[in-house]
Amino acid sequence: MDTITKSPVMIYTEQTPNPESLKFVTNKMLYRGTADFRTEELAKEWSPLAVALFELPYVKGVYISNNFVTLSKELNYNWEDVKDRGKEFIKAYIEEEKPIINEGFEEAMAKLEAENSKFEYTGDEAELVKKIKELINTYVKPAVEMDGGNIEFKSFNQGVVSVVLQGSCSGCPSSTVTLKSGIEGMLKRMVPQVTEVVAEMG
Repeated sequence: MDTITKSPVMIYTEQTPNPESLKFVTNKMLYRGTADFRTEELAKEWSPLAVALFELPYVKGVYISNNFVTLSKELNYNWEDVKDRGKEFIKAYIEEEKPIINEGFEEAMAKLEAENSKFEYTGDEAELVKKIKELINTYVKPAVEMDGGNIEFKSFNQGVVSVVLQGSCSGCPSSTVTLKSGIEGMLKRMVPQVTEVVAEMG
């Protein structure tokens, strides 16, 4: 009988611009897409991995995307004290091939987003929104993902672009600077109708 050798799970941590968040990168694809869990309630509904992580006393938020997990911690803990435990925990969980995200999560989130979006875009405005989304997805998203976070377009209304920040970007002191100097500057240059970019926490 042939025994299949599994490739070992490798895991390392990367700093993010947010001192309260740390990115745990693995050599396995965990979830194609983005899954942001700020609350244990949402995790219980959709992510066995997030539920398990929330049981660790220092975990305040769990963000899962592609091959990494970004953990946000409670303020009264130091990463130095808890980082290795977090690494071991995630590594063991993946090695046991336990479920990460439940089926149907993406569809449920898309439906929720559609319900929350009060804006219908028509004509010229629809074209503008398409261009803004493309710019965010092409230029901003990849850079933000490298830092363990995510950015999503939320709405465009009278020149103001609203975006949602997730993962390490949420509550990060430097995200405001990035938003204003980087993203707002770029969008204003590329789409003159944009007057401001504001962030909502996802």
